[in-house]
Amino acid sequence: MISRVADHCFWFGRYLDRVESTARLLQATRTLVFDADIPVTHCWQPLIIVAGEEEPFQERHGQEGFGNGDLVQEYLTWSRESPVSITSSARFARECARAVRDQLSIDAWEEVNELYLWLGRPSARTLYEENRESFYRNVRRSTQLTMGLVRSTMLHEEPMSFLWLGAMLERVGQTARTLDMHHHTMERESAHDIVQVALWMSLLRACSGAEAFMKKNQGRVTAQSMVAFLLLEPTFPRALYYCLQSAHGLLRRIWKERAGEGARASLVRIEALLAWLQGRGQALDLAQIHELLTHVVDETAAICSHVAHEIQGPPRALAQAQAQRVELAE
Repeated sequence: MISRVADHCFWFGRYLDRVESTARLLQATRTLVFDADIPVTHCWQPLIIVAGEEEPFQERHGQEGFGNGDLVQEYLTWSRESPVSITSSARFARECARAVRDQLSIDAWEEVNELYLWLGRPSARTLYEENRESFYRNVRRSTQLTMGLVRSTMLHEEPMSFLWLGAMLERVGQTARTLDMHHHTMERESAHDIVQVALWMSLLRACSGAEAFMKKNQGRVTAQSMVAFLLLEPTFPRALYYCLQSAHGLLRRIWKERAGEGARASLVRIEALLAWLQGRGQALDLAQIHELLTHVVDETAAICSHVAHEIQGPPRALAQAQAQRVELAE
């Protein structure tokens, strides 16, 4: 399997999961604004922060823009300048899919292409203006359908393994960023414990974990139990531990005995992160959850860098491949 194909499959999985995660966060934040007694700035600004877009957003819209929910949603949904917006991520996913069109099933290609085309139609903009909940739900369903088609219509060989590896690693980072919304909201808000639990429940819903959590915990709702579920539950497909375990299994299957320096480094790093997460989870301290999540995001980014190095080779080749992806996206 040539490196160009592996690279585009890996990034296709990452971009596709990023589309869904951004839609989830926007949908959950809208619910939080309506349900919780928290100033709107304390809800929308954390969303921009965890997306890594605080500085560019402030440059374009100023400090007052953080309190404007419509402006934040417009930016993270439609902005072509933001690399993490729904529109940009869908465009990048489609371009990666087009580059490896012969590796994808026709069903998966058609669905991701349809999502990209739909976002460019007036009907999508009309739905966004008239019924935002339906708009975000449609985006999520389309990405979920594409992921399902990938699993059910592609050969379970190396291209799909790289694709799913990208999706799992992206999901680790996105779930950690979603949970970190609590820290960035609560540091601006002196709130009662009831509000804090309501916020954790909102974030649990953002990860589609409320129903699974209730079944697993038999309705006993505490902040500690909700956080532990999203961090360590080995049977929930959006929990950090589950996604890291899946990524580890995929890495071992892809590299086997052919592993180079980047592959060995990624395996060692993911094994260390799993062990560290288990150790911290045994005595989970909610006061230190921000540091834990920041570490997870940083380590996941490092693992992705090692994987990219192994796929593309030396840094110069990696930089050339990244430049090629930007050209394709433009």
